[in-house]
Amino acid sequence: MSLLDFMQATPAAFIGVCTVLGLLVGSFLNVVIHRLPKMLDLGWKQQCAELRGEAPEAHERYNLLVPRSACPHCGHPIGAMENIPVLSYLMLRGKCRGCGAAISPRYPLIEAASGALCGYAAWHFGFGMAGGGAMLLIWALLALTVIDYDTQLLPDSITLPLIWAGLILNLGSTYASLHDAVLGAIFGYLSLWAVYWLFKIMTGKEGMGYGDFKLLSALGAWMGWQMLPLIIVLSSMVGAAVGIALIVAIKRGRDIPIPFGPYLAGGGLIALFWGHALTERYLQLFAQ
Repeated sequence: MSLLDFMQATPAAFIGVCTVLGLLVGSFLNVVIHRLPKMLDLGWKQQCAELRGEAPEAHERYNLLVPRSACPHCGHPIGAMENIPVLSYLMLRGKCRGCGAAISPRYPLIEAASGALCGYAAWHFGFGMAGGGAMLLIWALLALTVIDYDTQLLPDSITLPLIWAGLILNLGSTYASLHDAVLGAIFGYLSLWAVYWLFKIMTGKEGMGYGDFKLLSALGAWMGWQMLPLIIVLSSMVGAAVGIALIVAIKRGRDIPIPFGPYLAGGGLIALFWGHALTERYLQLFAQ
């Protein structure tokens, strides 16, 4: 019996492998979240220099793999034993081995979230394309959530491949028919695009960024156009509640922008796991 046959025949083993894989990828997501915005900034500066006819500034190679991860306070290189998801943070007691500076608890939280969500996806969908695709979507949404929270950016390098990945997976109707997926990608983009322009015409301000259009388009490509109303309602409800809480609790000004991407991602995950059940329940309430 091959390893794949064993995992297919043993759900517990499949869930365990997916959980561990989620933890490992979650560690890499921390690198993506930290470095991708800086890589984009460097790329924009180089493009601006070229447009001005200037030679771009020389800088050391910087990407998702180079340079090696190190403590931002003392430069201590992070070894393999210091990079075990969650466990290393606990063993180091949340401090750098080199200088004793505090390590942000966000790193193990992202790793734990990735592991837990991937394990749940494996249990929910079982062995197959749906489970594997769900983990891919989870990783992308986790990265987009934190990047948008930090920088109010939803990088095209994640959102655009996510649209194509949803369409490709639905060639075999993994989550929705290809027809519904294509319409979902179209309507997902156009719905927020229309809201953006309506708000701008009425107020003269930009209410959201183009990255939000692309993210909802990606979610439509994964789950079909039927899930778009649910995703928008869920994300709007959570976004409104969090926004009001921030204004009331910490006196955050109404003019300070709040990223919408994390709420779209949250609504998308809820729809991925429970969208059909929620929709059926909603329809049953009105049928009674």
